[in-house]
Amino acid sequence: MSRQTWSVGPEHFATADAARLRLAYYAEVAGRYWGRPATEAEIARGLAEDPPDALAPPTGEFVVGRYGGEAACCGGLRLLDAGTAELTRVYVSPAARGTGGGGALLAALAEAARRLGAHRLVLDTRLDLVEARGLYVKHGFREIPAYGEPGPYSQIWYGKELGAPAPAPAPAPGAARPTRPAPASAPHPRDGQ
Repeated sequence: MSRQTWSVGPEHFATADAARLRLAYYAEVAGRYWGRPATEAEIARGLAEDPPDALAPPTGEFVVGRYGGEAACCGGLRLLDAGTAELTRVYVSPAARGTGGGGALLAALAEAARRLGAHRLVLDTRLDLVEARGLYVKHGFREIPAYGEPGPYSQIWYGKELGAPAPAPAPAPGAARPTRPAPASAPHPRDGQ
């Protein structure tokens, strides 16, 4: 019997898999909030009011995770400032929960945040999303004071300091060493310009 594994990587939020996962995310959190299944019109309205445009480089990233090749989780992040990235739309499909997807997703989002220059992750969530809250605490997030605008969907806030990115593996003996690119004539946008 083969064991399925997770792979998580950047993906545009408008791909078919990303769109399907974002729709499932919204249907679940809206339905839980209202205590009944969300209608198609409510889901469409919610998605339209929450465009994911900021979840793309250079201000953010969206990732999709696949379990045994099937798209089963997603999440996004956006920079709030030069050192802080906010997690959003973190979702693992119910059929894939308990398989390590949440941890793989959070690790991929943390790595994406580091690539964007962030050293801290923050997020807000609702009190009734107990599974998500448990996942965050399990992976080192701690409750923090509120940031941004409190509202009916922002009831508890979490943060986590990121360690330095893992060092690149040493090249194999005899392998060519990578060369550094020549300095660019203009500073990179993440360098404060």
